[in-house]
Amino acid sequence: MSPDVQQWLNLAFRWVHVFAGIMWVGATYYFTWLDRRFHTTDPDQVWMVHSGGFYVVNKTSKPSPDHTLHWFKWEAAITWISGLLLLILVYYLGGLLVSEQNFKVAAVTGIAVIFLGWKVYDLLWLSPLPEPLLVVISYAGIVGLAWWLPHVMSTRAAYMHVGALMGTIMAANVWERIIPAQKKMVAAVREGREPDQRLADRAKFRSKHNTYIVWPVVFLMISNHYYGTYGSDHAWIILAVLVLVGWGTAHVIRKH
Repeated sequence: MSPDVQQWLNLAFRWVHVFAGIMWVGATYYFTWLDRRFHTTDPDQVWMVHSGGFYVVNKTSKPSPDHTLHWFKWEAAITWISGLLLLILVYYLGGLLVSEQNFKVAAVTGIAVIFLGWKVYDLLWLSPLPEPLLVVISYAGIVGLAWWLPHVMSTRAAYMHVGALMGTIMAANVWERIIPAQKKMVAAVREGREPDQRLADRAKFRSKHNTYIVWPVVFLMISNHYYGTYGSDHAWIILAVLVLVGWGTAHVIRKH
């Protein structure tokens, strides 16, 4: 691939990736804020003003079969697809995956981390283990990857692959857990059955995960512009600390 073509593809993928991510994260945090208002102000309605108009939002656990439902899912898909294409273009085809290490080993490892990592996360959080323990195990897994991956690929690529794994978890949460649960609830209403509230609770739980995961993901997205992060002798420690900072920030935002 010529450098000019690669540069223009890099720009195009990055442009789409960033904009789709803005739309996805914005929608996620908007609904997080909206749900919080129903629990802290009025349990029935939330009044808002924007762009010269006034809006009233009602929340219900049983959607009407006669109304059009607006789904928020393509933002996640476009963000993930464009991010994966960008990762392949810059690191796998652009020569940034490895420095002196073996490319094939690094490539197989990177792909396995992204796709098998989602399955490990999903099975872990479907287990009956208590939530505090699951948080500790998840964090230990992230820190372990941050320490181990630079032994297989460049530290810069290691940062991006930890971010790609977390981004994949977010997108898969939407497409594998949240949307299917919502579709089952809609189908129940259309068939005249009572929607299973457990499905709603599970979907909301994974959405909650995404509001926490997105903070480290954004840091990892922009870290490749700052050599002091991935280029440090203590890069994995920096990543471990800033993941906690991101989670703490998300927690504060969710409470306000």
